Amino acid sequence: MMIDLETQTKSLSQQAYEQLRRKIVSLELEPGSVIDEAWLQEELAMGRTPIREALLRLSQERLAVIVPRRGMFVAEIGLTDLQKLSELRLVLEPMAARLAAERGQESHWRQMEEALLQLEQVPADNQRLIEVDERCHRIIYEAAENKFLSDALNTHFTLGLRLWHYAIGQMRDLKPAVAEHQAMLDAMRAGDGEAAAAIMKAHIARFQEEIQSILLR
Repeated sequence: MMIDLETQTKSLSQQAYEQLRRKIVSLELEPGSVIDEAWLQEELAMGRTPIREALLRLSQERLAVIVPRRGMFVAEIGLTDLQKLSELRLVLEPMAARLAAERGQESHWRQMEEALLQLEQVPADNQRLIEVDERCHRIIYEAAENKFLSDALNTHFTLGLRLWHYAIGQMRDLKPAVAEHQAMLDAMRAGDGEAAAAIMKAHIARFQEEIQSILLR
């Protein structure tokens, strides 16, 4: 079966976006560094068009910054970003947990159980714990069944994820914080939206306090 050019380009653009986002979030591309399109074309073995489409998408998500007549740069990380991001997440994340308690399906809760089981089965370092935390949050966004809310939260979670990677070497054991998702899961499965929202709000607040203390050192 032949694949038309537009479909192929979109596929390459998505691949470029996912690879570049991973490089930025993991800090392989450092905050404030210049984004060299020629290097990316060679590194990703892709042409200019999919890479430029991916970079435009990343700039819309505030992971990259376009500076007229100077080029494109990886977005910086700062305390102000953390504070503003936390303000948003403290409102939207509890809303998602509340809606998930109302609309989520048993299939969502099984997925969360599987993710959380990894905390018991494998000795987890902070990197592994971050992956489990991410998986749980994204399941909750899906369970909330509100595309506008999930789009916003997925974007802003990724920004928060970059802060985790920035501070991971100085963080305490994250296992107790990630384990809070079990209490969230129990509340959502029971249909208790208020309890799920309260647990989520406390979870986000602790994340903000932990990262802020590291950035202020």
